Amino acid sequence: MTLPTTSDRSGVAALLPAMQAPSPTLLALDSFSVVFPGANGPVPVVRGIDLSLAPGEALGIVGESGCGKSVTWLAALRLLGRGVVTSGEVRLAGEDITRLPERALSRIRGGRIGLIFQDPTSSLNPVQRIGTQLMEVLRLHRGLRGDAAQREALRLLDRVGIADAPRRLRQYPHEFSGGMNQRVMIALALAGEPELLIADEPTTALDATIQAQILDLIRDIRRESGMGLVLISHDIGVVADLCDRVAVMYAGRIVETAATQDLLGRPRHPYTRGLLAALPTLDGPRRRLTPIAGTVPAPDRMPPGCAFAPRCSLAIDECRGETPPLLLAAQDQRAACLRLAETAAAPAAQAPASLGAFA
Repeated sequence: MTLPTTSDRSGVAALLPAMQAPSPTLLALDSFSVVFPGANGPVPVVRGIDLSLAPGEALGIVGESGCGKSVTWLAALRLLGRGVVTSGEVRLAGEDITRLPERALSRIRGGRIGLIFQDPTSSLNPVQRIGTQLMEVLRLHRGLRGDAAQREALRLLDRVGIADAPRRLRQYPHEFSGGMNQRVMIALALAGEPELLIADEPTTALDATIQAQILDLIRDIRRESGMGLVLISHDIGVVADLCDRVAVMYAGRIVETAATQDLLGRPRHPYTRGLLAALPTLDGPRRRLTPIAGTVPAPDRMPPGCAFAPRCSLAIDECRGETPPLLLAAQDQRAACLRLAETAAAPAAQAPASLGAFA
């Protein structure tokens, strides 16, 4: 038997720390919950979310309206106002930002974490020029003023594809189209040079061609800057086009999470399968779309056990009495379902059409 030399052993020893070191985490939600005040007492809206995002990773959050997608991230950044109670941790690069005072957190919002909201028209100040709003962000988060702020504002508008930037800086939001206003919102989000961009339904009000252009812009900016992305959407096609990993939310909980291609190709939770069955495809034989029966339950009328059981064709009595934990269903894929053996035997799903097909 040949014994390793001293140089061999030192080389192996040097590799071990790198092999054993955990991957860095940019943002992590640990047992994060949100409770709203209700007429008959507190109402849980988001229940025990566990998620993590690596630097430069793109995470998609999908689900029907009312599942808690937007509320989760607005509450994590303390943007829902008084009366809303949160618990658990939200760690940015290891620091729990839920414990920060408001002044410190306000420096993170718009700085280290950029935000793109669902409706740019209502998010922009209608009585201030675009240039004023951009330069305010540059002053607050980067300390730029005067000519330096003006130059950077022009550069940002040019970067997001807005031509004739000097004239555009002097205009008001109502002088822009919906797609152009969304580009302004992206410029505002980028002004603080964020490590993470949270985009809440950034293409909802736009037609398919403009949606594809906005998604291409976000993809290019991520490639250049290396920032992380959380993309909140009810459209799995949008998420498939842009994200590395997907978390599916239903009734305030994560019910499935996996790498994008794994989740689209072989979803394990019945709710995820239902979402995919309701989407059209652009190739293969024509098939009838199958909607999910029923609606998402209201937070104050949550059924016992699995919240999806009343709408699920695979539900059994145990589903109506036991809340399923998020379990390992396949390699790097987790699902909260008591019928994982049955969903594993089901045929693979057809991936949805990406928006690139409409561009």
